[in-house]
Amino acid sequence: MQNLKDLMNQAGKMQEQMQKAQEELAKREVTGEAGAGMVKVNMNGRHAVRSVQIDDSLLKEDKSLLEDLLAAAVNDAVRRVEESNKDALGKMFSGVPGGFPFQ
Repeated sequence: MQNLKDLMNQAGKMQEQMQKAQEELAKREVTGEAGAGMVKVNMNGRHAVRSVQIDDSLLKEDKSLLEDLLAAAVNDAVRRVEESNKDALGKMFSGVPGGFPFQ
């Protein structure tokens, strides 16, 4: 019966750690870029876009080029958020027996 109690306590601690980790990850911000940095998208760990920067020279270009660069910058930011979250969670749970299951 003590083993079950210990297991429940450990599960509760892991749940608290996971919630704390998710809160910390949500605060992280990354920047995705496209067009050699002419379009930048700043995104938080929950994939919410915080800001978009577009070089003034692009405003004279074709609309479809700007749309493509913006889409590429958003996709780059999403990829960077995923990598950042995976790395951070992997480090946070590296001491957990069996490691972090979502790596």
